Amino acid sequence: MRTLPIMAVVTSAVVLAGCANMSPEQQQGTTRGAMIGAGAGAVLGAVTDGSRGAVRGAAIGAGVGAVGGHIWSTRMEEQRRQMEESTRGTGVEVTRTADNQLKLYIPSDVSFPVGRADIQPNFRPILDTFAQGMVRNPEARVTIIGHTDSTGTDAINNPLSVNRAANVRDYLVSRGVPVSSIAIDGRGAREPIATNATAEGRARNRRVEIFMAEPAR
Repeated sequence: MRTLPIMAVVTSAVVLAGCANMSPEQQQGTTRGAMIGAGAGAVLGAVTDGSRGAVRGAAIGAGVGAVGGHIWSTRMEEQRRQMEESTRGTGVEVTRTADNQLKLYIPSDVSFPVGRADIQPNFRPILDTFAQGMVRNPEARVTIIGHTDSTGTDAINNPLSVNRAANVRDYLVSRGVPVSSIAIDGRGAREPIATNATAEGRARNRRVEIFMAEPAR
């Protein structure tokens, strides 16, 4: 009789711990994934070990389900392999994040000219391959984030970073990706990944990051 309250406490603790550094959208997805996982774990645990198993199963299920509210499906893995193949030797980095998102780091020498938001010709084949994977996976969602180095003012860098993300979005839409599945953001120079004191560091900071995720259902 006490299993359900205990399950709620366990699930809430797992969710709160994982949500500390997430956006509201990520928190919502994580909570949903945790509750789904907790429910499934509780049922399995109850079948195998009664009420104690239900509590233990809920805790395990919540931890498994709450990976940012995202799943890593066979389609996501296929997209990762294709992007690795299509970007080999270009300087583009393709990784799987801890919360099951596919991340593309696209440096400035591939993506955009300095101070411009026009997509460079060698960036288009990469986006073509990415768009093909998106079309094959209608469940997936994409977030595109533009960044600049610290050269110039925020009045210049902030809209430039947004325009770069917007142009990537528009290109993907022109290749058949639904605009409703894409979100964009521009961070200006606020999130450097290298020093802005050197030309090499500034080049790394001028970048576009694309995140692809398949939400847990």
